[in-house]
Amino acid sequence: MLLGAESAGKTPLAAALTDTRARDVANYRGSTVAVHRYSGPELEVLDTPGIVRASDSETTRLALGALDADASVVAVVQATRVDDDLATLLPVLAGRHGIIVLTHGDRLDPAILDSGVATLERRLGVRTVAVDARNLDEHDRDDILQALQAAAPLPASAPRMGWCVEPRPGPFERAYLGPVLAAATLFAPAIAAVTAANAAAGWTEPLVETVLEPLVEAAQDLPDLPAEVLAGDYGVTTMLPLLFVWALPTVLVYALLLGAMKASGLIDRLTAAVDPLLRPIGLAGRDAVRVLMGFGCNVPAVISTRSCSSCTRDTTIAAIAFGAACSYQLGATLAVFAAAGRPGLVVPFLAYLLVTTLVFTRLTSTPAARDRGNRLVLERRVFLQRPRAVDVWREASVSTGQFLTTAVPIFLALTLTAAVLAWSGVLNWLAGALSPTLALVRLPGEAALAVVLAAIRKDGLLLLASDGVALDALQLLTAVYLAGVLLPCLVTAWTIARERTLRMTVGLLARQALAAVAFTALLAWGGAWLLQLLR
Repeated sequence: MLLGAESAGKTPLAAALTDTRARDVANYRGSTVAVHRYSGPELEVLDTPGIVRASDSETTRLALGALDADASVVAVVQATRVDDDLATLLPVLAGRHGIIVLTHGDRLDPAILDSGVATLERRLGVRTVAVDARNLDEHDRDDILQALQAAAPLPASAPRMGWCVEPRPGPFERAYLGPVLAAATLFAPAIAAVTAANAAAGWTEPLVETVLEPLVEAAQDLPDLPAEVLAGDYGVTTMLPLLFVWALPTVLVYALLLGAMKASGLIDRLTAAVDPLLRPIGLAGRDAVRVLMGFGCNVPAVISTRSCSSCTRDTTIAAIAFGAACSYQLGATLAVFAAAGRPGLVVPFLAYLLVTTLVFTRLTSTPAARDRGNRLVLERRVFLQRPRAVDVWREASVSTGQFLTTAVPIFLALTLTAAVLAWSGVLNWLAGALSPTLALVRLPGEAALAVVLAAIRKDGLLLLASDGVALDALQLLTAVYLAGVLLPCLVTAWTIARERTLRMTVGLLARQALAAVAFTALLAWGGAWLLQLLR
């Protein structure tokens, strides 16, 4: 059983020891939020969540609850923080048979590392091995297996080694400028993904239209219902290209960039730097990683909040549910704006989403989460390293795989549903029934279906790109915003209820819906007033 601090290298170590592929989970601090079992020809390895002893995080409880009395324990200790890590782990593991594995040893002088290994073995009476967990060779693997054969009881404490290596501060650690620069860098992947998708669409859209043109022509000779399903306002040939021309490039580029930031350690530097900016609204810097993960998919982001302190966990979940525009939503948003000939609307959309998310998070946070003196949610600076292509792709393949296997089939079902509703006349009835409500935010009834379906699945807002929905620029911005934030998708809501409680989830949904309507009304009427003033 592997136990250690966050980012100590447990997951690659588990995969290497058993000669298996690392699990497809996001590789960032606190990502291993469940105990994973790796089975090899010589041993079984349990990979546990990173322990943050200073915090009362759910991951700490998961790791401790998974301890098997019969399992040999490997205390995975960062060589750069050997004193702190041993002080955290040994009181928990006292009396259990195990060994110590030092990782991140490449940050130390080899002579110092060898001397430290010998000193630890002599003082603790426990076999100690130093390895590079990211590049474990056969010799390192044999050393660990041999050490396990001589596992000994771990002591309750260790004398201080007195050596600690801290990363050099960089531009993100500068006073005043650092947090602002880090905040801008955190949003760079989203901006780059939107820009890349916009550029790619210039040559992919004509190609897709050419491929689908025979189907559109064939639909003209079909009966009403099949024709509506195939080529109507909400038909497959009308809506599906938007998913692949705009959403897929956004998903892929964002996943690759965020994966590189995680694998290099940059994401940890950035979140530590923005902590002073986020604390007044009730989030810690480390919580920003979870919110950013929501831009890929809200579900794993919500699950990953197990690594948050209980002071900030519910606040982080609220921020994910309200403002983390997942790749499907972000891609669909860009597609809607582009289809309307207004791709530039993505800038005010993201800006308004950011501001309202900060306000909503501040209103739903607790005083403990906003306390600047709360050290339970602080983190230390990490080392930067060159990201490996295999680590980056493992990160990106999770999001893109979920998009292709989950988002596309569900969107096809939404498209089919919308086409049938349009053919049957239910859509017109629904638009009429909701028109008085939508009038409160200056929207026509034709936008009703997109708002309703987006509450079920975020890429449902692609229905706003239909020729049957005529909106001016402000109405389009308002409709996309309302559809995106009114409620989290059903899958996200179910995940929140499973992770927390049904009561907490219902309360969050109610608060989010009320806040979304209020913010949308402000956008609609305030924007109209501002446009009138400028004229």
